[in-house]
Amino acid sequence: MKKVILSAVLIMLVGLFSCKNEGKKDSTTAQNTEVKDMSLVSLSFGVRGNCNMCKKTIEKAVNAVDGVSKVIWDVDKKKIDVSYDDKVTNEMAIHQAIAASGYDTDKVSADMDAYNNLPGCCQYDHTMAMNQ
Repeated sequence: MKKVILSAVLIMLVGLFSCKNEGKKDSTTAQNTEVKDMSLVSLSFGVRGNCNMCKKTIEKAVNAVDGVSKVIWDVDKKKIDVSYDDKVTNEMAIHQAIAASGYDTDKVSADMDAYNNLPGCCQYDHTMAMNQ
């Protein structure tokens, strides 16, 4: 009788653990499907700025846009590289976020109140070349 009960308990435990593992496999598959459904777009454009403080502010502004997955602003070239999910956001939303933080882009001029509140080292020449 003890063997029968012990066998039944072992079978239930094996069934319980195998069900948990099957559930994990399903969620992993679902996560992979979500990643495949993302439609990443990469773009580069000019952004005016002077220093590493500018870099931090510009990249922070872009990273705050939903759907952005990668952003790098090159201080020397005055160029930004952005990857984003085009089902969530678009290029103009990124330009507008940068402009709202006080920086000119190829398509949108900086918000002047935000520009005037930038530290002195970040107040750039509005005629400087971009995307070099």
